[in-house]
Amino acid sequence: MSRVFTPLSGTYQDSLCGSCKTSVTMKLFLAGIVLFLIVGTNAQWYNFPREAAQGSRDMWRAYRDMREANWKNSDKYFHARGNYDAANRGAGGRWAAKVISNGRELWQGSVSGRGAEDTAADQEANRHGRNGGDPNVYRPRGLPSKY
Repeated sequence: MSRVFTPLSGTYQDSLCGSCKTSVTMKLFLAGIVLFLIVGTNAQWYNFPREAAQGSRDMWRAYRDMREANWKNSDKYFHARGNYDAANRGAGGRWAAKVISNGRELWQGSVSGRGAEDTAADQEANRHGRNGGDPNVYRPRGLPSKY
């Protein structure tokens, strides 16, 4: 048992653990600071859904532009551009680009009857764009500057 001086009342009080309140408060305070630093700097999970939605729109825009342009040998460019734009949104956009690209290539490889070579080339363009590579590497000559 210890005696603790209480300044407000100006008296001493008997306590089994004089510093228990201070100790618990300090531990909670330090735990809060550590949690804030970890969440604030490393895990920006709260942005993920927004980035994923924006990345999905980027992929849709690239697909729509590809259909509108209807330009011979331009599909690799649009694959790379859609993935590039989506990945630049952040982790959510990168995830959306990967899921959409892999799903599309899986469908094209198995259902549409396109060859494995074409699917592999599309996947390479997808990875190139997702990893920050310049989509213009795949841009065909003569494609209007609108795209």
